[in-house]
Amino acid sequence: MLFLTAALAALSACVGSPGSVGNVAVPEPDKPIILNAYLGTWYEYGRYEAPFQTGCEGVVAEYSLIEPEKRVSTRDIRIRVVNSCFKGGLDGEFEQSTGRAKITEGSEGAKLRVSFFGPFYGDYWVLDRGEADASGTYPWSIVGEPSGRYLWMLTREPQPDPELAAMLEARVRELGYDWSLVRLTQQPPRLAAP
Repeated sequence: MLFLTAALAALSACVGSPGSVGNVAVPEPDKPIILNAYLGTWYEYGRYEAPFQTGCEGVVAEYSLIEPEKRVSTRDIRIRVVNSCFKGGLDGEFEQSTGRAKITEGSEGAKLRVSFFGPFYGDYWVLDRGEADASGTYPWSIVGEPSGRYLWMLTREPQPDPELAAMLEARVRELGYDWSLVRLTQQPPRLAAP
């Protein structure tokens, strides 16, 4: 998301060509997003490989509000997006990129415009998400954009349990995506409880 829709088409000349179309009919998001339930740390479970994310493992995204005290309306909400990964493997070189996002009006918070490169913004659609848990946060989300070339599955834990992993695969297929294009992301092992 993770180096998200980094200006997608506008940047393709700079970062390489986008991948294959994995969904020719990307659905509109059908659940509203409560921003506070979406903010925080996300771990990438899997993705469609993107030129700007090639070789990334241990991918993490952090979402936080920019100057929340200066907000006057939903239109003024700005979100800081910090994506990080290790290039070439979990022991590879650490890379981090900071961008910003804004909510698309009329989308009930489910569509964002994200920028990591100057004035260029790319679409970021939360196509589906889990219900808020006891901590008040969404436990998983599936993110795409209109072209069907980009897809991310995000969870709150570095390694989702087998039941959640199976549900994410089933839901991605239900949304019309080609699962054979999915690349599962290596994440560090879950630490045992003390």
